[in-house]
Order: sequence, then C-alpha cells, then structure tokens
Amino acid sequence: MRLENKTAIITGSAGGIGLACAQAFAREGARVMISDINDDLGEAAAASIRETGGQAHYLHCDVSDKTQVDNLIADTVETFGGLDIMLSNAAVLFTGDFLDITEDELDMTLSINLKGFFLTGQAAARHMVAMGKGGVVINMSSINAVTAIPKASPYVICKGGVNQLTKVMALSLADKGIRVNAIGPGTILTDMAKKVMADEAARKMILSRTPMGRCGEPEEMASVAVFLASDESSYITGQTIYADGGRLALGYTVPVEE
Repeated sequence: MRLENKTAIITGSAGGIGLACAQAFAREGARVMISDINDDLGEAAAASIRETGGQAHYLHCDVSDKTQVDNLIADTVETFGGLDIMLSNAAVLFTGDFLDITEDELDMTLSINLKGFFLTGQAAARHMVAMGKGGVVINMSSINAVTAIPKASPYVICKGGVNQLTKVMALSLADKGIRVNAIGPGTILTDMAKKVMADEAARKMILSRTPMGRCGEPEEMASVAVFLASDESSYITGQTIYADGGRLALGYTVPVEE
C-alpha cells in the first residue's frame, strides 16, 4: 500500500473528484479526513469508506474561514495522530456573462477557490514543519488555469491563481521536505458534468476539443492524486499535472462519434 500509515485531509470530498480521491487514498492505506460543508453527504462518504475496511472520519469545514481551517488541522491531528497529506479540492462555480457576474459571486469564488487553498495549505504546512517529517500538499487546479471559458470568469481567475500558489508554496517549502503539486483536470464525469453531457450540443462541443474522445472519470484523477501523494513522485514539486485527455495540446477540433 503506497500510503500506509499516512494521514490525509481532503477538502470538498463529500462527492465528485474529492470523494474518489478519499476512496483511493483509503484503499492505499491512508487515514482520511473527509471535509466538506455538506454534512449528510460527508458523513455518508466517511461511513462508506469504513464499511469497506478503510479509516475515515468527517469534519465540517468552510475553507474560507481561517478558524474553521485551523480547527480542521487540529482535529485531524487529534483524531489520527498527525498529518502527512493535504489535498485542497473544495471549490464553487458561478457562470454568467462577464458583464453580469456580481461582486458577491466573485468574492465567494475567490474566498473558497483561492483563499481557501492558501489557508488549508498554509495551516497544513505549519503543522508539517512543526513535526519535522515533511509532507505533501496537492492543489486541485484545472485546465482552465491555462485556457479560459468566458462564462466562468471567477473560476478561471482562481484556477490561474492556484497554479501560481502551487509554485510559490513549492519553492517556499522545498527545504522543509514538503512537496507541493497540482492536478489540472479536463472535463471529468462528476454529477455536474454528466448533466452537461446530457445535452447533445454540449457533448459534441466538449468532445470535439478532447483528442481521446471521451471525458475523464473521477477515479482517474484520484490515481494522479495517489501518485503525487506517494513516494513515487518524490522528486516532483512545483508542477501541475494536466489529466485532460490531450485537450491542452489540441490546436483545432476533432471529429466526434455520433
């Protein structure tokens, strides 16, 4: 087991990619603290991992609130005896024309999708430094850190910031034995994406930009997260791995099967 005797926190892990990461970490032997603001789904996620023999607990945390983030770190250490891996994943998405995005929508997105990553990464790193055993921080970015969807401007702005945050954290923490990397998913079949793909026009548009001809699965992102959390990536820091089916490399569109 690649993560045996490791403790991990995963924010936004009551569902979607976060839950897939939590399940994969647990299968690899990690003790997992599931964190979210959806308490019912979060408790159910932790219970499902325990039912399959894994170790998991759930804690409510709004990552935009420093007090709650600090409590998340402290409660995880108290519950599991330490902290080795911090995966920041919690995010929100508002869509609309650039001219119509409200200040509240921008503020909320910045608070959760960027400030939240800073707070969780900083708090986790402070504990790791104090323990003197190093650690791993993983930030969930997006191909939209590089490309841009006009109808999702706050999200795009934040993901660009996440990539730079990843770099500056990696450089700041390298001499302390803490590696910091990011994952940049393409279109992944979470519940939200499945609803989008149900529309034939949207499906063709997305797949026309995806050379592999399909969307990714949450479990495929989880596999990348396990790799980055494990010693298999021991000489990798400051990088964003784009798991996007070839999308960022594509300079045109490809035919879509009917």
